[in-house]
Amino acid sequence: MARIRYTQVKSNIGSTQRQKRTLEALGLGKISQKAEAEATPQIRGMLEKVRHLLKIEEVK
Repeated sequence: MARIRYTQVKSNIGSTQRQKRTLEALGLGKISQKAEAEATPQIRGMLEKVRHLLKIEEVK
């Protein structure tokens, strides 16, 4: 299965509590923090909810 690498590029200040928890579940919390995960439907859904705060790229 493909992997996805994502980086937080914007602050979560002003975001809803749900978006903050989603970032935490993705392993992010600070600007410029990076993480990588399998491209499962659950992860893709979480990334979609906070895509305005992230830079997302596919890893081969």
